[in-house]
Amino acid sequence: MTFSSVTFLFMLLPATFILYAVIRNNSARNVILAAASLIFYAFGEPVAVMIMIISIILNYLFGLGAAGKKWDKLSVLLAVILNIGLLIAYKYTGFFVEIFNGITGLSVPVPQIRLPIGISFFTFQGLSYVIDVYRDKKNVQKSLFSVLLYISFFPQLIAGPIVRYSDIADRLREREFSLERITRGLCRFIFGLAKKVLIANQMGFLADQVFGFAPGQLSTGTAWIGAVTYTLQIFFDFSGYSDMAIGLGCVFGFDFRENFDYPFISSSIQEFWRRWHISLSTWFKEYVYIPLGGNRKGKVRTTANKLIVFFLTGLWHGANFTFIVWGMLHGLCQMLETYQIVPTKKKWFRPIGHIYTLVIVIVGFVIFRADSLAQGFGVIGAMFWPTAGAAAASSEILSCVSPLSILAFAFAIVLSTPVFRLLRQKVAETKHATAYNYAAYAGSMLLFTLSVLSLVSSKYNPFIYFRF
Repeated sequence: MTFSSVTFLFMLLPATFILYAVIRNNSARNVILAAASLIFYAFGEPVAVMIMIISIILNYLFGLGAAGKKWDKLSVLLAVILNIGLLIAYKYTGFFVEIFNGITGLSVPVPQIRLPIGISFFTFQGLSYVIDVYRDKKNVQKSLFSVLLYISFFPQLIAGPIVRYSDIADRLREREFSLERITRGLCRFIFGLAKKVLIANQMGFLADQVFGFAPGQLSTGTAWIGAVTYTLQIFFDFSGYSDMAIGLGCVFGFDFRENFDYPFISSSIQEFWRRWHISLSTWFKEYVYIPLGGNRKGKVRTTANKLIVFFLTGLWHGANFTFIVWGMLHGLCQMLETYQIVPTKKKWFRPIGHIYTLVIVIVGFVIFRADSLAQGFGVIGAMFWPTAGAAAASSEILSCVSPLSILAFAFAIVLSTPVFRLLRQKVAETKHATAYNYAAYAGSMLLFTLSVLSLVSSKYNPFIYFRF
């Protein structure tokens, strides 16, 4: 089930909200949220829900062990083995077998294992919980049910943001449910829904047309269309989902941290990663980079630690060399920036830095999107080495460009900058603040209507991060 499905929007969410509003007891409300979360996940993953529940139970037990003194280190080790082991078993077994076959020349059958949706997110949350308990014993949760709700809570279950237990521990016990939070949360949810349905889907359709052709058939123009539209698709798809998750959390009394902060205005790759997928970047910083030594042991060690983190970041996204190369590209650029080979700290470089960062990000996402490295480098070649491509391919791709997609592209460019945030801040300080709020509510209703109409009239509604 997805947030943008009719089943969720008009059945599960309203039913959950009504029950939650009618029942005032917080413990009973937690039961409602847990039940809704399990139904939400089991709707498309009836077998995988048992894997998640078993994982939660074991992480709960490891947390209890990590809270003691005798078995704390062993508990953390077992938690690492469990969570990383689950990822390897379900996500990377086939990939490793293919590598083994390529190295040895053998033909070991490649297992076809169905990847449980969201496994990369709920395993990271379970592991972070146990490690946080080990670091500070006061973080332990004696209630299995509370740990289950924390990990399985449906707004952030299948595509993040990755939430640390300490961030919501107090809210599991007591939280606010008010008209102001409901209104604010629903507006944020609708904004995210519109970003996903009205912008990401439009960009994704064009990107799919481009990547559906062999690189040799692409002209320079069509290759750039595919690269830019996919970059916008993945941003508005994932940031839209994060907006929906944050909005739903707000409705039910939880405050999730922001996951995106206008990454396309960055003037360096280091800044880009402070703004892109913030919860994942923070996770790797807290649980990999700092334990490796962080930046405390000189530039060489710092560079090595960053490259390790970006190798793992790429691998986390999927079992394909395209993701690894994507991660290492960003790691390499960070290394060049650390040594100031790319002079990002110079004031004169900042305007150039915006262009440099956008080019690296777009090129990187071409590799990220490609089915193979050969396809990725082929599309990049078409982007930078002028070619006419195949006339038939260009004609077919350009025929897919409609007034609606052009309008979506224009809004995508505007919404990639903090224009509306700055406008809202300025209006909030004036006498027009109330009128602005009413206009925002009316705009939200219009966006919701348009989003639903789009969902009903189109079958194209992918969520990119579901496969991670």
